[in-house]
Amino acid sequence: MKKRIISVVCTAVFAVIGFFVIFPVFAGLLASFRPGRELIRRGLNVDLDFSTLSLSNWAYLFSGNADSRRYFTWFGNSLQLTLITVVLTLFICFFVAYGLSMYQFRLRNLLFFLVIATMMVPFEILMLPLYRQMIAMRLINTTAGVVLPGLTGAATIFFFRQYLTGIPKDLLDAGRIDGATEYGIAVRIVMPIAKPAFSAMAILVSLGAWNAMLWPMLIFRESRKFTLTIGLNTLLTPYGNNYDVLIAGSMFAMIPLFIVFLCFQRYFIDGLTAGAIKG
Repeated sequence: MKKRIISVVCTAVFAVIGFFVIFPVFAGLLASFRPGRELIRRGLNVDLDFSTLSLSNWAYLFSGNADSRRYFTWFGNSLQLTLITVVLTLFICFFVAYGLSMYQFRLRNLLFFLVIATMMVPFEILMLPLYRQMIAMRLINTTAGVVLPGLTGAATIFFFRQYLTGIPKDLLDAGRIDGATEYGIAVRIVMPIAKPAFSAMAILVSLGAWNAMLWPMLIFRESRKFTLTIGLNTLLTPYGNNYDVLIAGSMFAMIPLFIVFLCFQRYFIDGLTAGAIKG
């Protein structure tokens, strides 16, 4: 009886949390089917007034005019930036964590502590020196200038390290006996085992890269290189507000993240749970 009560209470709590999460998404979806002037006049709401609903915003988004072409240029830039960031971040952070978890060497714990310590430094403190460094490296207004500073995320390294410490070291010894190189052991033996960790981190890293705004806004100078978050923000100016693209475009921008989650959700919970309890 006690377990049943706890189950009912937990279900009710998560249902309330789910409602507050879904409500703004549903309100935004309804707003994408209303004229832009309705959003200015009434704001976001869930009033199902079918007389104001139409496909005009979505038709305008895919109409092929200058605004929609500019939107899909930003959309493509965000896709490219996110894909590069996710692939390189997972690859680099995995091997850093692999070295910190699978090998014994002097100062290993100190190096891991320094990695964790960087998580306590706000990005706003690092922003100016990073920006000066990008200027010195002539990476302003380039994709590399946006991607490089975040490739060794401390949180991603920490997660991989915690996951890899739960993998038996006997597997490495067995690989060495079979004649595998150290790189071959990491790629052919450990990587497949760490698939849940890769899946969980792919979702979280892609979410951060897709929604990033401050750093890309500092690096990019030309509108044709803007990401979607920056581009949508430029639609709101003192001289005019293009809500037709803004509303529908904001909803359409959520689709890639849903696709990523659906592709990796099978391993998402397993990866987060294992990474949290091992080590």
